[in-house]
Amino acid sequence: QVQLVESGGGLVQAGDSLRLSCAASGRTFSNYRMGWFRQAPGKEREFVATISWSGDSTYYSDSVKGRFTISRVHANNSVYLQMNRLKPEDTAVYYCAAKPPGYSGIFYVKAYDYAYWGQGTQVTVSS
Repeated sequence: QVQLVESGGGLVQAGDSLRLSCAASGRTFSNYRMGWFRQAPGKEREFVATISWSGDSTYYSDSVKGRFTISRVHANNSVYLQMNRLKPEDTAVYYCAAKPPGYSGIFYVKAYDYAYWGQGTQVTVSS
């Protein structure tokens, strides 16, 4: 079992930056693909970014590409999401997710492709 705990959310103004953290515990997750998703009120959970187990491959949604950066540090079992030039439409609860090897095949942009989830952290961007 993997436990994921997000932190770093908050209330910021448009144009500001935030860095979200996700700490994993319970078992080694070094060979898991990791992802960030977000969910705004009244909307479905949407894909934001993902990073391979090795950290050398990343993929972003078009809405955040060029503004957000996902990274991971195996030594402290953590994944990060650096968010720059935030916009009001980035307001949502942000979730960290873990995809074990072989889970949901080769796919990684849908919520159901991930087996473990954190409780989420709120990000609010005011205009």
